[in-house]
Formats: sequence, C-alpha cells, structure tokens
Amino acid sequence: MTSTASHQSILDKPFVLDLFAGPGGLDVAAHALDIPSLGIEWDRSACLTRYAAGLDTLHADVSAVRREAFESLPPEINMLAGGPPCQTYSVAGHGTGREALDKVKKYIDRLLAGESDEDIDEELGSLPDPRTAMVLEPLRYAIQATKSPNREKRPYDIIVLEQVPTVAPLWEHYAKVLRETGLPDGTKYKVVVGVLSTETYGVPQTRSRAVLIARREGLGEPSLPGATHHAYEPKNWNRRTDQAASPVHQPTLDEDSPETEAQETGNEDLEHWRSMGDVLAGPTDTHPGRRTPFLVRSNYGSSGVSGRRGVRSNRQPAFTVTGRISRFVVFEHLDESIVYEGARFSMNEAGMLQSFPPDYPWSGTAQAQQVGNAVPPLFGAHLLSAALGLPSPDTDLLAKPWQPATEEQRAKLRSHGCGAADACTAKCPQSQDQVPPRAVPRPRKSDESKKASAK
Repeated sequence: MTSTASHQSILDKPFVLDLFAGPGGLDVAAHALDIPSLGIEWDRSACLTRYAAGLDTLHADVSAVRREAFESLPPEINMLAGGPPCQTYSVAGHGTGREALDKVKKYIDRLLAGESDEDIDEELGSLPDPRTAMVLEPLRYAIQATKSPNREKRPYDIIVLEQVPTVAPLWEHYAKVLRETGLPDGTKYKVVVGVLSTETYGVPQTRSRAVLIARREGLGEPSLPGATHHAYEPKNWNRRTDQAASPVHQPTLDEDSPETEAQETGNEDLEHWRSMGDVLAGPTDTHPGRRTPFLVRSNYGSSGVSGRRGVRSNRQPAFTVTGRISRFVVFEHLDESIVYEGARFSMNEAGMLQSFPPDYPWSGTAQAQQVGNAVPPLFGAHLLSAALGLPSPDTDLLAKPWQPATEEQRAKLRSHGCGAADACTAKCPQSQDQVPPRAVPRPRKSDESKKASAK
C-alpha cells in the first residue's frame, strides 16, 4: 500500500473533532496520520481508555457541548467526524430508529431551514429512544460552526460520518440537502455516500458501514476510499463441506480453500483479505499469540447477513466485533478429530480484530462493549485519508504496539477532559446518565392477535 508521508492534504492543517469518540477508533487513525484530534465522549470508562492512550478528550455529552460549550472548542478545528450511537438503528436492536427514519429526515430539513433548536429539542424528547436523535448532532454541529464568533462563523471544511448500513438513507438525505439546500448561512458541500465493507480495507473482520464524506464547495469532489483488499465471500468458504458448521469436525483447517483461489482471480492489485490468524499469531506484551489453529463460534451475525453466522476458523476474518466479543467461544484444534475449548479472546486480541494497535490500554469497565462500539482504526484511517485527498494508508499502519500515556500525561488529559487530574467532576455526565435508556420492546404478534380478537 502507498504511504501518506510524501503527499499533501487538501487542507494545510487538518484538525479533527470526533463526536461520540468512544475509546478512540477515529482518533487513533488521526494520530497514526499525524493529524491532531479532540474527542467528545460521555462514557466514563471509554474516557479512561482514551486518557490512558494519550488522546485529547472532553468527558461530556455531545449535545450539551453544542448547547453550552461550543465556543470553548479550538477554533482551528476544520474537520467534523463521528459515528453516532447505532443501537436504535442496528438490526440487532429493537429498531426504533429504523422506524423513525422518515421523521428524522424531516428534522434534517427543519434544521437546515433555520428552525430554532429549542422547538426541535422539545419534539425530539418525544422519541421512544433519545439515542435516535443523536444522528442529527453532526448536522447541528455543522450549523453551529457557522454561527460561532470564536470561529469567525467559519464552516467546517470536511465532514466524515459512519454508521450501521440501515442509516444509509439518512446519509443520502444529508447529502441531498448539503448539496442542494446547504447550511442556513448558504454553505454547500460536495458529498459522497456509500456502504463499505471493512475487510476490503485490511481490517480482519467482516463489518459493513454506511459512510458519508463531504467537502465544502471549492475543495474538490470527494470520493470514497478505494478498496485495498478483496472482499470476503462466505458462500465460497461454506461450499467446501458442511464441516464448517461443527467445531468438532474440521480436518481441513490448514488446507488451501476455494475461497483463496476465488479471491486471487479478481483484481491483481488487491491484497487478500486478512484473517484472524494473520493478526493474532504474533506475540505482544500482553499475550503470547495464537499460533495453534482455532475455531470461533458465535450466535451473532455479521451486519445482518445470516450466512455469516456460525463458526469461523483462524483462516477467516472475524465475525462483526460487537460488545459480545467476550462471549465468542474459541476452540483450539489438536488434530483432525479432537478440539477443546481454549481461552476466549482477551481485550487486546478483540481490539486487534478491530485493527487497534497491539497492547492498546483498554481501561475501566465494560471493555468488550468499548471494543465493539469503536470505529475500526484502520478503516477510519482510510476514511480520513480519502476525505483529505491522501492515498490509502499502509496496511501495517497500526501494527506496532501503542505507546500509552505517562501518569503525568494522563493526569493532564483528565484535568482537561474531566476537570480534575484523578477524578470526574460536576461537569462530567452523571453516573445515572451512563446507563442507556431501556429499549422500547416491539409488540409481540400474539399480543396483537389478542387485541384484534378482543375487538
């Protein structure tokens, strides 16, 4: 792959504001590309991970910062990025966000028409799950930038967003209005939207994401990042035998598969997708590496594609890494007919399957959820590079162990992010706010039938 070192970005001094920053996926990508970034994250444990990793952070609610502290943000920020919470839009959830797509599109139109935040906030409070409205925050930040005296009312030059594939219709609507209507001050953008597969960018995991890249008019046409690796096709792998469905019978783990042959007959410029074994074999400071062939069993699908459920071997990419990664059962292969249940993935291994650097300093609680919620950093590096007009980053961009922050650096970062060197303060989100709202369950068909018969 091509290095970014000798190429000039379309911006002289890129500076990223990462909304919903999580444990650092996009910020790690920016760091690897030598781009400064500031992340806003409300979850305490994710912030602890970020401080330990040396990432500049505000422990705060994204909406609250926009309403109450926007003027305190560095005026040099010229790139807006983020992946809003996906739970209400994900196919794994109850779907309240998916059911509200048309309503959210209308809110987008109303924001761009200049309707007051107060009126819109009052209506957003009626949504069954308030996380659904978070997908509007990037647009609200873009609008707020054009009103900010601290920024001299200067709009963001670049916007980069990613979410689960079901949000693609909203990104398309974003694109339409940013191109045609523009922000209330008249700023318009050139925009591209698409659904991309992370394994085609060197991430050892099948994960599909809806992506939006926008450039302010005058900065050229944006484009989606070009694939660097072949796509993973589960049907080719599963056609070998029916043995892949059973962790007890897997005699062909070390044989070349039809998958490999099928992938290599395509574009000669693309590399083969990376497998779990590719990234987990080598030892790091926190684990010895997995050189023995293994199988992973999961009851969780990949981006809603049922054909990707079941069992995969170390010679395949991981299933979509979610907060359930710690539950994946790992079987290690002893010979042609004997397997045993081995150690489940450590958090560092789970992070490496997301393309985080080895030995990334996961901290706090709910670490598996932090890993699963993160943007894969290598994928993020491709998005940022494409947005800035840089070539594709090296596949091994994040292969080196991460250098954690010193105690002094961590204390300084936390003083900035929380208000104290070793604790949260009153300005941080309160503990009761850290619990996501209970999802509204869908009515059961049997209940609906009972209501109908009662009538």
